[in-house]
Amino acid sequence: MYKVKVFDKEHEKDLEAAVNDFLSRLKDGQLIDVKYSVAAMESEGEQIYCFSAMIIYRT
Repeated sequence: MYKVKVFDKEHEKDLEAAVNDFLSRLKDGQLIDVKYSVAAMESEGEQIYCFSAMIIYRT
């Protein structure tokens, strides 16, 4: 069976920590793929970033 885990963080270091923690709990051969995305927008004159990752893995 395949599953997907999605992470969404405001800071890249938070995303890195969350993804690394999740990956450390997977067993050899479970990881299928990692997709990474960055979105940016302006709100009230301030630049806002959204860092996200999707991990596809076997259970």
